[in-house]
Amino acid sequence: MPSRRARTSLSAWREAGALWSFRGHSVFARVAGPAEAPALLLIHGFPTASWDWEAMLKPLAQNHRVFAADMMGFGFSEKPAEYSYSTAAQADLQEALLLHHGVKAFVALSHDYGDTVAQEILARQNEAGSRPAMRGLALLNGGLFPETHRPLFMQRLLLSPLGPILARLTTRETLARSLRGIFGPATQPDDEFIDGAWELMTHHDGRLVLPRLIRYMIERTVHRERWVGALQRATIPLKLICGAADPISGRHMADRYRELVPHPDITLIDGIGHYPQWESPDEVLNAFKAWAAGVSWSAAARPSR
Repeated sequence: MPSRRARTSLSAWREAGALWSFRGHSVFARVAGPAEAPALLLIHGFPTASWDWEAMLKPLAQNHRVFAADMMGFGFSEKPAEYSYSTAAQADLQEALLLHHGVKAFVALSHDYGDTVAQEILARQNEAGSRPAMRGLALLNGGLFPETHRPLFMQRLLLSPLGPILARLTTRETLARSLRGIFGPATQPDDEFIDGAWELMTHHDGRLVLPRLIRYMIERTVHRERWVGALQRATIPLKLICGAADPISGRHMADRYRELVPHPDITLIDGIGHYPQWESPDEVLNAFKAWAAGVSWSAAARPSR
């Protein structure tokens, strides 16, 4: 399977989006699909941005109102030096985006760090507060369980005291090597993806906040009971779609998911790495649509397993 070209260039993706204000900061978001359609929230991972979903946005927007934002510190959103960049703050942003558009209920599709943000949103569902109701959650490759997460050496260094130095020294080729190491052997990223990822990461001096962003890896251990427990106690449909060849969170993570999560619904895609929505978007779409057909999207619907 050859590497694919983007269906929507990064420049076209940016032109089709818009900025909105979250706690006084500018956040980039794409919104597409019929206003009256069921809401679908797409949550991207580290260190890229909402452009990761470019191949899936148009087909998903045929039957859904799709929301995809660049989280704080990522992509075309602001990247202030003094900001918490906590998982809770990123979950606040996602909820605020939905509330801004009047969404009362939604389904989420998340990837990588976005999985952790989605786990936090899921954990909040039975807590006090006014928030949109999550009706289903589909997860792509990500560190759902800290004990199975195998971060890259570069990620470990970013988290160390050397992180600020490494961030300043990071180059396009550094990023390219990391991406090539986590994509599938037959679905390697082309120059367009690498150039786009580099532009997204360096926009607004984004390299400088990488050591602050990556602290989510520490949070995963600190909040393991809350976030893994949210999956184990979920009363809404869950789905895992996993690129099996991913060295970070591939087949081994799916095996752990099968051990820990009741009634696991898993689709493994052989030969695909850490970015299944980019490497094999049609397979991800087919698996997601088959699962989503059984989800009750209505705000008034009773959650079901």
